[in-house]
Amino acid sequence: MTERGIARDGYAVLSPDGKKIGTVASGSPAPFLKKNIALTHLPIEFTAPGTEIGVEIRNQPVKAVVVSTPFYKRQKK
Repeated sequence: MTERGIARDGYAVLSPDGKKIGTVASGSPAPFLKKNIALTHLPIEFTAPGTEIGVEIRNQPVKAVVVSTPFYKRQKK
């Protein structure tokens, strides 16, 4: 999420023009990243890292961006 808001499971995922393109499968705050993250299934044309999308939270679109997984890699000692 690039704006304030937590994407929860079942929330609609929106294209940049506001059309529903998917549903959030899982979402929560990630304390180790100090950000809110979510997993969703998207049409292939929206899966490139850096693609801006939105999540509908309380009937308002909130900006998010597609990133590659894993979200976090532990540093080796």
